[in-house]
Order: sequence, then C-alpha cells, then structure tokens
Amino acid sequence: MDALESWKEEMRSAYLYRVVAECEAGTAREGLFKQLAIEAEGQAQIWVDHMRKEGATPPAAYLPDMRSRIVAAVTRRFGPRSTRSLLTAMKVRGMSLYAVSDPRHFVPGASGPEGRHRGLSGGGNLRAGVFGVNDGLVSNASLILGVAGAAADASVIVLSGIAGLLAGAFSMAAGEYVSVRSQREMYEYQIGLEADELEHYPEEEAGELALIYEARGIPRETARQMANDIIADPDRALDALAREELGLNPDELGSPSGAATWSFLSFAAGALIPLLPFLVLGHDGALPVSILFTGIALFSVGAVLSLFIGRRAIFGGLRMLAIGAAAGTLTFLIGRMLGVALA
Repeated sequence: MDALESWKEEMRSAYLYRVVAECEAGTAREGLFKQLAIEAEGQAQIWVDHMRKEGATPPAAYLPDMRSRIVAAVTRRFGPRSTRSLLTAMKVRGMSLYAVSDPRHFVPGASGPEGRHRGLSGGGNLRAGVFGVNDGLVSNASLILGVAGAAADASVIVLSGIAGLLAGAFSMAAGEYVSVRSQREMYEYQIGLEADELEHYPEEEAGELALIYEARGIPRETARQMANDIIADPDRALDALAREELGLNPDELGSPSGAATWSFLSFAAGALIPLLPFLVLGHDGALPVSILFTGIALFSVGAVLSLFIGRRAIFGGLRMLAIGAAAGTLTFLIGRMLGVALA
C-alpha cells in the first residue's frame, strides 16, 4: 500500500473513531475513541511527511468516501456494538470492547491477554453441529410430512426426502464455506495492515493498544508497560492486535473446507432420521415410525442445546419438540389440502 492510500486509511479510521465517540457520548468509551482518533490522525501525519520527502503533494483535506459515510450512518442508527463487524472491516480498532460483557473480567497474565479466548472453538463446533442436526431434522421431516400428507406413494416420499437431504446439506456446506472463507480473508487483510503499521510506527501501535487496556480498567502505567512488552515481540504483537484492536480470534477462524464438511455431515445426519423408516419399511407403517423417531430426536436436540443456554434439559427438549411438531403438522395439513385439490 502506497503512502497516499495509507494516509486515507488512517484518516478514514479517525473519522469513524469520532463517529463511535459521538455514539458513546457520556460514557468512558467516548474518551477512548476520541484519543484513538487523535492517534490515527498522528499516524496519518507520518504518511504526509513521507509523501513530502518523496516530493509528492499530500491532500489538502480528507473527505469521507461513500462507503465510510454509509458505515457512519448505520453506526449512528444502530450503535457501535451492533455494527462492530462493519467497523472492524473499516479498520476501526477497539471493537473487542464490545465483545466482552464486563471489562473487569479481563485479567492480564504472563502470557498476555489471549488466555480468555482459549477453548472456545471446540464448544463452537459442537454447538454448530447440534444446530446443523436440528436444521436437517426439522426441514426434512417437514418436507416428508408434507409429501406424505398429499397421499404420495413411498417412492415419491423417499425421492423427496433424499432430494431434501442433499439439497439442504449442500446448501449448508456452501454457505458455511463462504462464511468462513470471507471471515478468514478479512482477518488476513486486517492483519496485513497491522503488520505494515507495526513496521512503520510501532510506538503509535503500542499507544493504541495501551488505550484499549486502560479502557478495560487497567492502570495507565501498567497498560503502557503491557503494550510495550507485547509490541516488542512482532509475532505476539500481531496476535494481540488482532484480538484487542480488531476483536478477532485467530484460533477460531477454522478451515473453510472443514467447516463445510462438518456442516454437510451434521445436516445430513439430522435429515436422515425422518427418512430412514421409509428406506427400511417402505410405505406401510413408516410414517408413524418416522414421526416417533423425529419426536425423540427433536427432544434430544433441544435437551442438548439447553446446555449452551443454561436452561433445564426437559424444558429445552419440550420446547424443541413443540416447535418441530408445529412445523410438521402445518406442512402435513398443507400437503393434504394440496393433494385433495390436485386429485
């Protein structure tokens, strides 16, 4: 990135910092983001000096582009917490403050601030897998019941169930791949910017990091010392900046192909449950067995999901069973009406 583009990046950040500070008027974060705006303008001045040394004429003033104005308008309307992913993509630092419910829970240690992020990816994969099973279960059970309600024969029900399983699983896999790939690309772009900034002005980066630590309740001198120690190690510095300034956790980005495979398999596993009785029994007696298997699976999935939200397992199971029953009943009745109308 040349000096002019780097100057624009810093000035855009300063503009958006002031928008966030405006949204945080009257809070402790207002001062943080105003100071970050000043830091960004100071870094922009470094690029102005660089342009002058090279004989180039620096811009007279900064005018926000359309993208920046749109992000600013959305941030003013919905607040920085709701738009932190947009702000992060626009090189606005300090968004990790909105990912932590209570800054007093931050406890610096010898290994730096990354300790509180460990162990999250495994639980995230488990939760995603359970939701994938639930999606496949509800969607394919509803499809099968709708087709069965239209009084279709077993071969049509099986064909519809297999089509629903494959279409849903491939759709989920493709969506998950794009999502994880996009997240990784954003991280790689942002971390590239951070690496470039660390090379050109490490002291300013340390100042920004110290401001974020201070906003978490760490005493100013301690925050400054922590930031200086981290910036002194380039690899550790990039990791800390990704977490604390960008609000990104490199350990949780995952593999796009792995996420797609996991999503495909979990959806397919759920979608297979209501279909299996028709594959084994044919039409005779398969529908009640399918409903029974689906009901047991819905209750089990709801009970497992309750572990993630702190509710009682029986409550979570019954709620999921009720939701699935409502969806299945509606599609069965719609299928029955369509079957009668088209007969």
